[in-house]
Amino acid sequence: MSREIPDLSVVRRIGDPPKVRGSQTAETCPDVFELSDGSFAIIGTEATAALEPSLPPDAARADHERIVVIDRDTLIRAKRDIPDA
Repeated sequence: MSREIPDLSVVRRIGDPPKVRGSQTAETCPDVFELSDGSFAIIGTEATAALEPSLPPDAARADHERIVVIDRDTLIRAKRDIPDA
């Protein structure tokens, strides 16, 4: 079952662009974006099947949600641009 996504747009990148982080090709481009409604979108490696069995008991994923992985450097560089509130 898919979830209806509201009319959203990317407002800005959070953190450094992939090329600044050392990506020379489009093969390694995890990224974080702030959306027009204040939520965030992540480009990462889809890892739902591999990681869902190891989620803690109090974590759950809806059918329309996926677990994605981004590298540590991408998230650390994004941290400075994530608002506190």
